[in-house]
Amino acid sequence: MLGIGEFIAALVVSLVIVQYLKLRWAARGLPPGPTPLPIIGSLWQMNFKFQHENLIMVFNFIFSCITNSCILMISGIIFTSGPTWKQQRRFGLAVLRSLGLGKKGLEHRIQEEARHLVEAILSEKGQPLDPFFPIIHSVSNVICAMAFGRRFSNDDETFCQLIENNNFMFRFGGSIYHNLYDVSPRLMHYLPGPHQKIFACHDFLRSFTRQEIQHHKDSGTPEEPQDFIDFYLAQMAKSNDGPSTFDEGNMVQSICDFFLAGTETTTTTLRWALLFMLIYPDVQEKVQKELDDVLGLSRLICYEDRKKLPYTNAVIHEIQRYSNIVSVGVPRQCIKDTTVLGFLLKKDTIIIPNLSSVLLDPEQWETPRQFNPNHFLDKDGHFVSSEAFLPFSVGHRVCLGEQLARIELFIFFTSLLQAFTFQLPEGMKAINTEYILGMTLQPHPYKVCAVPH
Repeated sequence: MLGIGEFIAALVVSLVIVQYLKLRWAARGLPPGPTPLPIIGSLWQMNFKFQHENLIMVFNFIFSCITNSCILMISGIIFTSGPTWKQQRRFGLAVLRSLGLGKKGLEHRIQEEARHLVEAILSEKGQPLDPFFPIIHSVSNVICAMAFGRRFSNDDETFCQLIENNNFMFRFGGSIYHNLYDVSPRLMHYLPGPHQKIFACHDFLRSFTRQEIQHHKDSGTPEEPQDFIDFYLAQMAKSNDGPSTFDEGNMVQSICDFFLAGTETTTTTLRWALLFMLIYPDVQEKVQKELDDVLGLSRLICYEDRKKLPYTNAVIHEIQRYSNIVSVGVPRQCIKDTTVLGFLLKKDTIIIPNLSSVLLDPEQWETPRQFNPNHFLDKDGHFVSSEAFLPFSVGHRVCLGEQLARIELFIFFTSLLQAFTFQLPEGMKAINTEYILGMTLQPHPYKVCAVPH
C-alpha cells in the first residue's frame, strides 16, 4: 500500500502528465514549434547564446517587462490596437507629412544634425573614438526636432540622461534579468537588480516629455504648428465635442514610442555601417569615389541624391539587410480565424513576424550570410530593389517612421563617408562582429579613427 509521500508523488506526476497532454492537444493543428512542458513551458529549449534561429523564443520575453507597467498596453502607437491604434497612427503619419517628411522640412533638420555629427567627429582630430555617443546624440536630436521643435546641446545633462536611459532600456531587453523577470515577475519585483531600473528609465522619459508639453502649453498655441506637440494640442482642442483617443496620455506615449523606436534603430544601423566599412575597406573606397565623382567634397547631400548614387544606395540597403537589427517584428494578434500554409490560426492568436526568415532567405539572396552590395545592383550597376527587403516589417503595422529612417540613414551615412575615411586604430587587427542581444541586435563597442577625407 502506498504511503502518503508516495501517493503525493504519484499524484504530482499524474497531474504533470495530464497537463503535458493538454498542452500537446492544444497545439494540434498549429505550425511546428517547441514542445512546452508544464510550469517551465519552453524555457528548457532556450539557448541564451544568441543565434538567429532561436531568436523567436527569446523575443517572446522582450517587451513584457516594459509593458508590465500597463500604460504601454493602452496608449501610444506601438502596443495599442483597435480605434486607439488607428487614430494615433493615422495622426502620427499626418503630422510627419505636415512637418515636411519627404519634402524639405525634416530633411533640413537631418542635414543640420549630420553637420553637427561631422563637426563632433572632426574635433577628435583622427584619434580613436567610440562613434556611439556622437551618433546617438545626432539621431536623438532629429526626434527632438520633430517632437519638441528644438535640438539639445550635447552638454545638456538632462538630454544626456535621456539618451542613457533610452539606451539602458534597449540593452536590458533580452538580458538574463529580463528573462528571469518574465518567468516570475511577482518574485522579481521584490528582488534587487537592474530590472528595478527599467521602470525608472521609462518614467524619466515620460516626465521629460510632460515637461516639454507643459512648456508648449505655457507658450500658447502658435498660428502654424511647428512640431508634434503643437499639432497634438491643436487636435486635442478639436476633439472636445465627442469621443476621441486624443488625450495627454496618448500624446506622451506616442512621443515615447518615437524615441524608443526611432533613436535606437537608426543609431544601431549606423554603428554597424561604420563597422562594415572597417571590415570592407574596398566598399568604403567605392562609396567615397562615387560620392566624389557625383557630389564633390563640399556639396550638401539631400535624399534625392540617392538616385544618382546607385552603389552607395545599394551599400546602405545591404547594411540594413545584413545587420538585421530587428530580426522579428512587433507581436500582432489575429482579428479572426485564418489559415496560413494549411495551419489554422484562431482569432486572438499572437503572431510574431520573423523578418530574419526573409532578410536571410537563400532563395531570395545570392549570398544571404555574406555582406554583398551586389544584392541590390543589376549587371549594369543600376540600383534594384527587392520585395524581400523588409527591415521595416510589412503590412498595416509597417514601421511608422520608415521614411524618416531611410532619409536619416542616407544623409548621415553619406555625410560621414564624404567627410572621413574610417580606419582601425593603430595596432588593432581583430574586429568583433558578434551581436549583443537586446531589443535590437547591437554590435560590441568598438573604436575607430576618422581621418578627414
